[in-house]
Amino acid sequence: MALILLGLIQWTWPHVMKEYTPGLRAGMSEGTAKGVVAGVAVLAIVLMVLGYRSAEFVHVYAPPAWGQHLNNLLMLFSVALFGAAKGTSHLRAWVRHPMFAGTILWGLSHLLVRGDAASILLFGGMILWAVAGWVVTNRRQPAPAPIVPSVKKDVILIVVTLVVYAVIVLIHGLVGPSPLPM
Repeated sequence: MALILLGLIQWTWPHVMKEYTPGLRAGMSEGTAKGVVAGVAVLAIVLMVLGYRSAEFVHVYAPPAWGQHLNNLLMLFSVALFGAAKGTSHLRAWVRHPMFAGTILWGLSHLLVRGDAASILLFGGMILWAVAGWVVTNRRQPAPAPIVPSVKKDVILIVVTLVVYAVIVLIHGLVGPSPLPM
């Protein structure tokens, strides 16, 4: 579980670097800074995955039987929120921070189906990161930028969400527990 914790810390740092350690980015070009942040984030994900997969199973609670169905529905919305983050759909206009909201839904949905200590650390840690990021971003930018949504972007978001969701379900079934009911 130490790798999960290390990955969570490493995931958090590049996302708050601008706010709390601005001098570290001062000497870098924007492209270099983005590359460093992306590299650190990828390494953080690798650490979290390796830590999660190698963690000893420590039972904490029994997930509800209906949790898998709600998980699948919440994950569909989570994928849509991730997709809305950079677009101009109506969903993006309604939700100020779709990436944070998607991460919170992703974490909560996984806690509905996983009741072990490693899951609580990983998914709970990501939920805490998203909530903290939401608060920090609101403090830094109190007024959201105006968005002019379009129906065309809504249709694109729906199609992309369904395709990405299907790919996630297929990959998840190959590398981890199947998200589909047996």
